Amino acid sequence: MAEHTSSSITIEATPAEVMAVIADFGRYAEWTGEVKQAEVLEKDEQGRATQVRLVLDAGAIKDDHVLAYSWSEGTAPNGESSVSWSLVKSQMLRQIDGSYSLAPTAGGKHTEVTYQLTVDVKIPMLGMIKRKAEKVIIDRALDGLKKRVESGAAS
Repeated sequence: MAEHTSSSITIEATPAEVMAVIADFGRYAEWTGEVKQAEVLEKDEQGRATQVRLVLDAGAIKDDHVLAYSWSEGTAPNGESSVSWSLVKSQMLRQIDGSYSLAPTAGGKHTEVTYQLTVDVKIPMLGMIKRKAEKVIIDRALDGLKKRVESGAAS
């Protein structure tokens, strides 16, 4: 089983507000840092993206790839919501599996967001370098997500 990297952050907003920013792929380039372009290719019956093309530049990892998304909102007993993704096709990546899990805190006024990521590239790369790249991607994404949501720029 491949190793994964994960990290968490608390955002001063409801899970629904956080999920709205995560689901707005058209604006990813404005806050993620690594995603330079995002294009929704397919949607489900609720209008959520199920396939997204992303152009990524994360330093050691540069790629144009398509990810498949799966959504579960508020279905866990604690009201936790999540979105996960996996690789459909890529130029450089062999695997990219990730997820955002959102758990309400402070009576539902805040959200603990956990981002988990596993990346495997087609070119040889030391595991330590892959984990470092994953950590950079996660930390920048969580920081960007927090700033984006708390600034109210999502509306």
